[in-house]
Amino acid sequence: MPERRGALDAAVDGFLTAAALERGLSPRTLEAYGRDLARFAAHAAAEGAATPRELRRSHVSGFLVALEGLGLGPRSRGRALVAVRRFLRHLAASGHLEADPLLGIETPRRGRPLPRTLHPEETARLIAAADPATPLGLRDRAMLEVAYGAGLRVSELVGLPLGGLDSRRGLLRVWGKGRKERIVPLGEPALAALAEWLERGRPRFVRPGRRAADAVFLSSRGSAMSRQNFFERLRALARAAGIPLDRVSPHVLRHAFATDLLEGGADLRAVQTMLGHADLTTTQIYTHVSRARLRDTVERLHPRGARASGGRR
Repeated sequence: MPERRGALDAAVDGFLTAAALERGLSPRTLEAYGRDLARFAAHAAAEGAATPRELRRSHVSGFLVALEGLGLGPRSRGRALVAVRRFLRHLAASGHLEADPLLGIETPRRGRPLPRTLHPEETARLIAAADPATPLGLRDRAMLEVAYGAGLRVSELVGLPLGGLDSRRGLLRVWGKGRKERIVPLGEPALAALAEWLERGRPRFVRPGRRAADAVFLSSRGSAMSRQNFFERLRALARAAGIPLDRVSPHVLRHAFATDLLEGGADLRAVQTMLGHADLTTTQIYTHVSRARLRDTVERLHPRGARASGGRR
């Protein structure tokens, strides 16, 4: 069997290399694709496909049945199908497959859940829960202001280096997925919170005799903040602000940033650039969140709204 899988394994390696170079996919995504495609190659080889040219639609359908037999849920099977589809398209485009065997077949679309977000007053309460009278509170407030004010992913937030901050011009240099660099502007509240943290808080966390981390945000031990550390601090602040814990996460702050910008009239392309989305369709989900929130406002506050009038008429 290993010799029959060799050509398929080589084709998978070629696809992953092209995906990394041409599409700039993150290491995590490439790792997931690699696992799914290794399983697909093993299944196809066991079904008699020794080379990419021998791949057929039946290999894909049989693969999905096999995944279900392994107990994989719909989300995992859907992710695997996306990986296989892109692999087959790559093979067809590069001449290693005469035609994509899945051409013309639509992938079943599941309803995409709207991302959780916070109302602006909830975000304000969350930030206000950080006590600026303590170094810990200065750090937490600055992290919340930057996460919400710049729409950063949590990995971008905790990994933000001192050299990535341009306070004079009010800009952040951020390295996102695939190590892609982008420039994000910061508003006055975030800049003010950062200035206070860097002047009065961060020096208290630098440990004598130890080389200080290059990160903007330090833990109480003097090392760079971790994702888990920030998540725990966020939960503590949510409790203090009276916000249900299941509604708060680092990514919710990013959702709130995008939703509030769009509701304020920001251009969708500008929001896409600030979020670092490669595809505009990823950003468009926030337009649905914005509409849902506006609908909720009308139903609650308008005299003819469903909840204000006691039900629809």
